[in-house]
Amino acid sequence: MAEEYSVLLSTLVKEHEMSTIHVSENFDEARIYSMAVGRPGLQFAGFFEYYDPKRMLVSGKQEHTFLERLNPEERLRAIDGLMSRRPCALIICHNIMPFDELTELAVKYDVNVFLSPMDTSEFMAQLIGSLHVHLAPRKTIHGVLVEVYGEGLLITGDSGIGKSETALELIKRGHRLIADDAVEIKKISHNNLVGEAPAMIRHYMEFRGIGIVNARFIYGVGAVKTTQQIHLVVKLENWEDYKSYDRLGVDEEYTEILGIDVPSVTIPVRPGRNLAVILELAAMNNRQKKLGYNAAEDLERMHDMSVDNNMF
Repeated sequence: MAEEYSVLLSTLVKEHEMSTIHVSENFDEARIYSMAVGRPGLQFAGFFEYYDPKRMLVSGKQEHTFLERLNPEERLRAIDGLMSRRPCALIICHNIMPFDELTELAVKYDVNVFLSPMDTSEFMAQLIGSLHVHLAPRKTIHGVLVEVYGEGLLITGDSGIGKSETALELIKRGHRLIADDAVEIKKISHNNLVGEAPAMIRHYMEFRGIGIVNARFIYGVGAVKTTQQIHLVVKLENWEDYKSYDRLGVDEEYTEILGIDVPSVTIPVRPGRNLAVILELAAMNNRQKKLGYNAAEDLERMHDMSVDNNMF
């Protein structure tokens, strides 16, 4: 069974700068479990099929105008129908003050109600994006995550292979560290992985013989970053003389993480190889591929054209 993640409602209220109409008795412990966000128009009209009280509801001008056109008895019945089912939270946009009936029923049924000054669609987009980050499926892996020329490189390999040393050299060359040793990866959409460091070890790096250092304090805030999308997995492994390594890069290699196939490369390590320069090259090459240019395919095409011309 997949693990269910949650976020404190108070965290979302603070994050999106909502003001309070009423908070429930257990507000400090209240948690949100659903990424879905709904609008309560159908519920105010009495339709409750597929209604989920775990789903946050966002109300705007349409819902307010609908309720405004009802007579007092109908309006009370419409609002009571929703509030009696105790939605986890109702947010009213445009700073529209709620009807007195809604405020009274929020107190009666102990429902969280908040105000936002934002446009309804804009607020919903921000809230959904935030929920997808907080509630995303995740896993923690052993590795290093760095940003190189805007590309997120996830460096993996056996302990002692040189991941942290490579990251350090990249930092000295102007690139940024996201996580060392442990990378927490979240799947925030069907094709988007974002990595960050666990809060306790954020910005820290470990080097055998020296110990723990704080990259932010030594190299400055420009040398670190909190989160980064993962674009390429770089697998470091010890060089084996009798192993065949890809020399052209025609065949694409992928690593599956949380159900997403991420482009990857395997870099053999031995004394004398400048891994930082190689990873810079890997980042630029991966970026070129995303822009539609593949050097290996270009060379292969020119070779085929040369062979065809020599045949005639």
